[in-house]
Amino acid sequence: MTGPVEGPDLSGRRAIVTGAASGIGQAVAARLATLGAHVVVCDVDAEGARRTADQIGGEALVIDLSRTAELAERTLDADILVNNAGIQHVAPVDKFEPERFAFMLRLMLEAPFLLSRAVLPGMYERGWGRIVHISSVHGLRASAYKSAYVSAKHGLLGLSKVIALEGAAKGVTSNCVCPGYVRTPLVEKQLADQAVLHDMKTDQVLSDVLLTRSAVKRLIEPDEVAGAVAFLCSPQSVSITGTELTLDGGWGAS
Repeated sequence: MTGPVEGPDLSGRRAIVTGAASGIGQAVAARLATLGAHVVVCDVDAEGARRTADQIGGEALVIDLSRTAELAERTLDADILVNNAGIQHVAPVDKFEPERFAFMLRLMLEAPFLLSRAVLPGMYERGWGRIVHISSVHGLRASAYKSAYVSAKHGLLGLSKVIALEGAAKGVTSNCVCPGYVRTPLVEKQLADQAVLHDMKTDQVLSDVLLTRSAVKRLIEPDEVAGAVAFLCSPQSVSITGTELTLDGGWGAS
């Protein structure tokens, strides 16, 4: 990223971004750091977390968020929390492994609850906080073969709304960003998985499966999602809470 980046002045703010070793999380971490925040790069990938932290002048927190029992009594200090970490697994419900389903809900719904729980006391004490959950267009709509992902992302919207109601009088906002398909390693793997599932070439999967309901026929760039997160941390968003900022290329309009 070159040149100045417009956005709120986050100098003196401490931000935790999960899944920040690559993809959307890395772009969000970089954007918040550019705006002056001290960013804690949280990821299970130790090398990737440290690399991102070094690049943006932040710090790395290496943690497996699926091990939720270890998060239950944890207290974290942050003015901004971005719950981004997630994975995808594609399989029909009757062939979806129960442990895989449970793992994905731990990582993408239970962990965001526990991390939010860990940062809220400090936010309440300071009278200011921003919690942004990276949900998905799949938090608003379903697709076949993605039962765990769709369930977790729908649940994340509900969690965000509850936090918004509880935090409103204490200076804390909670919102979701719901992107469509973003150019990330997760989507690249999904293209390969869907190609096998549908017996198609990967470029055909992109146009005929992933983007078939999108009016804008392109993948979203991670930096676009980072811009949405930055907006939700700005003074202009002070009355925006308990809602979703959707970047779906017109999917929801069809």
